[in-house]
Amino acid sequence: MYVDRVYVPEALAPDRTARGRWPFTVPCVAQLLDDGLRFTHPVTFLVGDNGSGKSTLVEAIAESFTLDAYGGRLARLRGRPDPVKTPLGEVLRADTTSAGARMLAGPRRNKKGFFLRAETAFQMTENLGGVPGYWDQDTSAMSHGEGFLTMFQAMFDAPGFYVMDEPEAALSFTSCLQLVGLLHELGERGAQVVCATHSPILASTPGADIIEVGAQGFHRSKWEDLELVDHWRRYLAGPTAYLRHIIP
Repeated sequence: MYVDRVYVPEALAPDRTARGRWPFTVPCVAQLLDDGLRFTHPVTFLVGDNGSGKSTLVEAIAESFTLDAYGGRLARLRGRPDPVKTPLGEVLRADTTSAGARMLAGPRRNKKGFFLRAETAFQMTENLGGVPGYWDQDTSAMSHGEGFLTMFQAMFDAPGFYVMDEPEAALSFTSCLQLVGLLHELGERGAQVVCATHSPILASTPGADIIEVGAQGFHRSKWEDLELVDHWRRYLAGPTAYLRHIIP
């Protein structure tokens, strides 16, 4: 592993006025300010509904390890729309392991890390196929799902610190299963993965640590106890019980 904990040092903590503004009013962010967040497994999932703050967390976690919150590697991308860190990323810091410290201090060619967000992943599959240092295949000619999997396999090819925000966006059921296999393999090979997801399939990755994010902040959970899993089970068993509240 590369990061043991992320936290906000007391000297960088927002004052009372700032804590009354977004994103520090989001429950999971407020809890992070107070308690920090420890990583105990090679693969960690942040699971929660839209608006729960899980994407805000993973963006800042990526930045704490000098990854680009727009989506990219340890080296900053050129020409990206917003070179400014996120508000939480400005103050969040990482306690690295010895391996993480060596990676950050070492030569650029040895730095293995990537932040993947769905919005920029689409652009990458359209534009980076065949570009040296990325992948050889023409992903612009593939379906989004095929392009995503090709990119995952090319970019997550060695132990490193990988952060993902909803990578399942373009994936089918079968493709999600393939990504589960890749994430598990990464963890077994010494990589560290932190992933925000809506997918019960991804969250079922064997050996992963699952952190549920919601209105009360965040807490660790077993897969079978996740609200997400409960809703999917009940919906698949009887869609009408949900749809009658949506469709008159």
